[in-house]
Amino acid sequence: MIYLDNSATTRPCAAAVAGARRAMEESWHNPSALYGPAVDAEREMASVRARIARAVGARAQDVVFTAGGTEADSLALLGSAARWRGARRVLLFAGEHPAVLGARAQLEAMGHTVQTFPAGPDGVADLDALSALLDEDVALVSCMQVNNETGAVQPTARIRALMREKCPDALLHVDGVQGFLRLPSALTQTGADLYCLSAHKIHGLKGVGALVLRQGVPISPRVAGGGQERGLRSGTENTCGIAALGAALSWAEEQAGAAQRLREMKLRLYDLLRAGADDLHVNGPDPRADTAAPHILNLSFPGVGGEVMLHALEAEGVLVGTGSACSSKKREMRSAFQAMNAPRWAAESAVRFSLGLLNTPEEMDRAAEAALRCFATYRRCQRRAYARNTAGSLR
Repeated sequence: MIYLDNSATTRPCAAAVAGARRAMEESWHNPSALYGPAVDAEREMASVRARIARAVGARAQDVVFTAGGTEADSLALLGSAARWRGARRVLLFAGEHPAVLGARAQLEAMGHTVQTFPAGPDGVADLDALSALLDEDVALVSCMQVNNETGAVQPTARIRALMREKCPDALLHVDGVQGFLRLPSALTQTGADLYCLSAHKIHGLKGVGALVLRQGVPISPRVAGGGQERGLRSGTENTCGIAALGAALSWAEEQAGAAQRLREMKLRLYDLLRAGADDLHVNGPDPRADTAAPHILNLSFPGVGGEVMLHALEAEGVLVGTGSACSSKKREMRSAFQAMNAPRWAAESAVRFSLGLLNTPEEMDRAAEAALRCFATYRRCQRRAYARNTAGSLR
């Protein structure tokens, strides 16, 4: 089986599995307790916290563990808004993940005004449109680091520069779930005041994420309880999942040139597919552009539905996605396609190939062969069906 849906989740690396198992068997104690084994569990958790902080150029005490990227996004957005006095304006990138766009109703219920800014045809945020919305009433702007569907790398540093001119006191929230460890993620590079990540997108386990705060950024907790995580996220920490995250981080750091290897494999896959079907449509930036993430390739196969291709490829032993797994059972056009005003046919025939560090170049060759074979088969079927329907209507 060739797994190419790493934007939905990644296969846990062996180091993460071993780290979780060891923690479950040896270091399962509550890190808030005072006896020796619990203190050891807290020390290990602190070590992982420090490693995340180093990766993003923050202080360890400003890393808040959560149950995943969605909770981290919610804590960042709603926790920030809870500190504001009076009604403020919030600007969200229209191509955001549902974890961010889904907070809109709650922000509005708190009395704030929420507006969205679009993407250009390549899926990259339209800075002119954003600039027109910015003023001193804006309290927060949210723009993801990498779009989970198209792989478009967003210009968060340039957004921060615009904000310095027009709303210098506003916060910038960056969902880094698809960018962390694949692109430079230091707060000074992304411009983020609030940066979110998820363990299961970097070969760790599900159920663990983190919100990283720039020093001095205030937020209010969204979960009340025992006061864990500096009172910002109560509840006993998932020490086994955090240990696995630490092991995954160590393993990823050992993969020399990982981002370049991902890009080379992605382009290998793209070139093979393009050579066999030159009418494929790219959704998002040119795969070779600097604005294209190294691990995501979204293509539309004209005349064949994305779900048809997904199941056809599954029968061939290749697993792919048709967009964000968090909204794969919904029928509306996905936010990334709406944001760049894409034609509906492109959205309906889109297939997302997303790579991980456990993939190989040889898998790209086999996946391309399978995709071209499926495309040719189902396109012929579509043409025959069209010919039959046309003939019937003429009679």
